[in-house]
Amino acid sequence: MTPPTIEATRTTGAGAASTASSVGGLIQVRPGSALGAAGARARGRVVADFAALAKPRVVLMILVTTAVGYYVGLTGAADWARLLHLLVGTALAAGGTLALNQYWERDVDARMERTRARPLPDGRLLPLEALLFGSALAAAGLVYLGVFIGALALAVTLATAVLYLFAYTPLKLRTPFCTIVGAVPGALPPVTGWVAAREDLGLGAWVLFGILFLWQLPHTLAIARLYCDDYARAGVRLLPVVDRDGTSTERQIVTGCLALLVVSMLPTLIGLAGPIYFAGACVLGAAFVVLGARQALTPSPVAARRVLFASLLYLPALLALLAFDKV
Repeated sequence: MTPPTIEATRTTGAGAASTASSVGGLIQVRPGSALGAAGARARGRVVADFAALAKPRVVLMILVTTAVGYYVGLTGAADWARLLHLLVGTALAAGGTLALNQYWERDVDARMERTRARPLPDGRLLPLEALLFGSALAAAGLVYLGVFIGALALAVTLATAVLYLFAYTPLKLRTPFCTIVGAVPGALPPVTGWVAAREDLGLGAWVLFGILFLWQLPHTLAIARLYCDDYARAGVRLLPVVDRDGTSTERQIVTGCLALLVVSMLPTLIGLAGPIYFAGACVLGAAFVVLGARQALTPSPVAARRVLFASLLYLPALLALLAFDKV
């Protein structure tokens, strides 16, 4: 005999009606009900929160610099399968490292306006969930690179993760030199790409490292200038927080822009790129120096925002020129 079915209507807190059926004492939610839709939305939010832990936009930038490093390092035809493996492993390792960074910094993020809505400080994910997710993702990426790319690429990526998590992250609460330390792991992705192409750490790898390292200085200091009060409230000791009159900060921005202009010319001088890249690097670098100098001469949030915006345009433009005019 078929058990009787009892129809029930439940009103949620939002006033929406959901229909469920009781079959043999078990409550079953109909697929089209509001309760089922709410569950689907909740699952979607959890997926989105885990994705947010991995910072997809940052990972995308890491993948671009890694791919450019691979392409510039090639001495023959590209191995597209190898490049795909490189990008998959790098994405996993980078996403896991960034998730672990959010795990370690959850208390700091909770004190800052610009980060308190992240999944951990907002309470949408548990710290243990983030720790397990980040650890699994990072470990999977490292193993993947070791298996499909090689030991040297694995070593560079492991160094990136270790420096980011265990040097840069704790130093943010102790010294403004954290920016210099943090620029090291931030500059290693194109080195990983170069290593995947050549299996060595030649001069070209270090030139790419130098470009990414120096680019991060004005970029990071401009962000810190804009959100100085927020960082100070959270106890993050970036240079603009301890340099209240801004003298040292502005000097470092200009110095970084000038050094970047010089180093960005090296790919042509060492035979990695042609004259089109050289001309473009000069124009882009000079424009960046001008904006940095304006910020130094007349500091203001508007000028700092211009430096930040210019840095976001500068790097992809320079890398595109390097890939286009590769020798």
